[in-house]
Amino acid sequence: MKKDWGFDVRDMDAAVRPQDDFFHYASGGWMKRNPIPKAEARWGSFTVLRHATDTQLQSLLKKVVGKKRTKTGGAEQMIRDFYRSGMDMEGRRALGLTPLAPLLKRIDAIRNQDDVVSVIAHLERLGSGGIWGMGIDQDMKNSERYIVYLGQGGLGMPDRDYYLKDETELKRVRRAYQMHLVRLLELAGRRKEARQEAEVVLEIETAIAKVSMKKEDLRDVDKTYHKKTLAQLQAIAPRIPWKNYFKILGTEPREVVVMQPDFFAAADRILARFPIESWKTYLRTHAIGDFASFLTPELEKENFAFYGTVLTGTKHMQPLWRRILRVVNRGLSELLGELYVEEYFPPEAKQKVVMVVADLFRAYEARIKNLDWMSTPTKKKAVRKLHEMNRKLGYPDRWKTYRGLRILADDYAGNAMRAGEYEHRRATRRLAKPVDRKEWFMSPQTVNAYCSFGLNDIVFPAAILQHPFFDATADDAFNYGAIGSVIGHEITHGFDDQGCKFDGKGNRKTWWTKADRKRFDQKAKRLVEEFNGYSVAPGMNVNGKLTLGENIADLGGISIAFDAYQLRLAETGRQDKGGFTPEQRFFLGYAATEREQERPEYRKTMVMTDPHSPSRFRVNGPLSNLPEFYAAFGVRKGDNLYREPKDRAKIW
Repeated sequence: MKKDWGFDVRDMDAAVRPQDDFFHYASGGWMKRNPIPKAEARWGSFTVLRHATDTQLQSLLKKVVGKKRTKTGGAEQMIRDFYRSGMDMEGRRALGLTPLAPLLKRIDAIRNQDDVVSVIAHLERLGSGGIWGMGIDQDMKNSERYIVYLGQGGLGMPDRDYYLKDETELKRVRRAYQMHLVRLLELAGRRKEARQEAEVVLEIETAIAKVSMKKEDLRDVDKTYHKKTLAQLQAIAPRIPWKNYFKILGTEPREVVVMQPDFFAAADRILARFPIESWKTYLRTHAIGDFASFLTPELEKENFAFYGTVLTGTKHMQPLWRRILRVVNRGLSELLGELYVEEYFPPEAKQKVVMVVADLFRAYEARIKNLDWMSTPTKKKAVRKLHEMNRKLGYPDRWKTYRGLRILADDYAGNAMRAGEYEHRRATRRLAKPVDRKEWFMSPQTVNAYCSFGLNDIVFPAAILQHPFFDATADDAFNYGAIGSVIGHEITHGFDDQGCKFDGKGNRKTWWTKADRKRFDQKAKRLVEEFNGYSVAPGMNVNGKLTLGENIADLGGISIAFDAYQLRLAETGRQDKGGFTPEQRFFLGYAATEREQERPEYRKTMVMTDPHSPSRFRVNGPLSNLPEFYAAFGVRKGDNLYREPKDRAKIW
């Protein structure tokens, strides 16, 4: 429920002082009335809207699934039969592991190391994984062409630290993971061998973890860009038959970006170190685990028991229709997206958002020009990059085709594998084409947004342009605080500690002076230290280095949105509503987007792996640095959110 200006004051907790904890002041009432559902690891603005969007999609599905006659190979037939195949639990149980039979046969036939690599390539084609992964994207240093990227992989747990550290939480997860592997193998019919094979898998994965790049370094584009010829790649990992690997994947690259050369050199040694039977066990277990959710109900439940309950604390699986919808959404994203936009995204919503975005860009340009730490030459280049940034709102101009994808009503796992292989082929075809700057990497029905460094664009799918992020009928204060901050967040990613390394064409170029970069890093260091101090559990703090990019984007986003709202107020005039000033309503709108509560297990996993900080710190952290927030709510020395002016972070 929302009130006249977009915010329901019942969601607040008047017992909490906004100067001490704005997160609970703005959302404490909502959190008390909305406990986390048993089928969720967290519950807040994003998850609530995703639920609502899934319900919208369900109503579209019902119309399609109910149709008896559809054109074979047409959108309605593919959506209908993919959905039906997943919902048919008895059919899935009867099939057992049959959908994996060709893959398991290929694994059983492995005789040497070359065969191991061949299977890794076949798994990659199907959307599964081996020790490493292959992807195709823009060349960071030549954004007009595509190139092959090779990156580390091979782990069944979310991060290398789960294998290597002995902290209480990590040991708990590690023990549970080993038992999960045992149960997975038992359900797959390997009862006698299950315990021994689980130990083999864990041994190989631990060896891989030891040579994997740390997550803090993975987000550094300079540490993960190493362009090599095929001959140079062969020299790094001489025992791996790269030409045959790429041939199976349908590519013949002359050069590739090796994201972690040390990892591939070590992977080459690890391949030789373990016997062939161990690799067969590893690949078989990974294949079963990767596709477990598409197979029998028992295998799906076991996968959930670890990845849902152990890692995130979720008590119950989501309803079957939502689980299947998620898979259909992933496999046929833009077919569903076209239906979704037609039904749920009115033109007036896009028109209003266009206005908000325009104000954000005006405010950002003014901010850049007034920065006290950036030199004039760099400012000019920053403004040029801002002007070149493309704005994608709602849905793509051109829809992707799924022509030739075979979807059957009685082959759920097969449908998922064929959809994965179809997307793989779509990606490999990019190598022969110029870069498509109009391509989207999120479907319109996705409740999220992103910034692409290579394309220099910001993307806001239709589904996020709904309450509580955006409401065409709501007060400007609410919309600028909510979607305005999200838009500002994504623009700021183009200028965060990694995005700022790319120019307006999307090329990795150093366009800052050394002095500018040094001043920027000093300002960013303050944010790292601030977020390192936030605790989520005894002995577990936010990782300020891992979350730096998102924290810069949060701080920049709300700062720019505030300026944009002031530009809008200058045209519309000021007016108090519901006892709140325009500025107070703006900050309440911002807090509404980050409203969330998480299960303890999920929060711990998040801190270990997620580049985003927990929601309460995404509200209280940026606001404790903003003088505009201090003025709006009268924050004074002695209040919990007060920071001395010299200690406040300000970048953009």
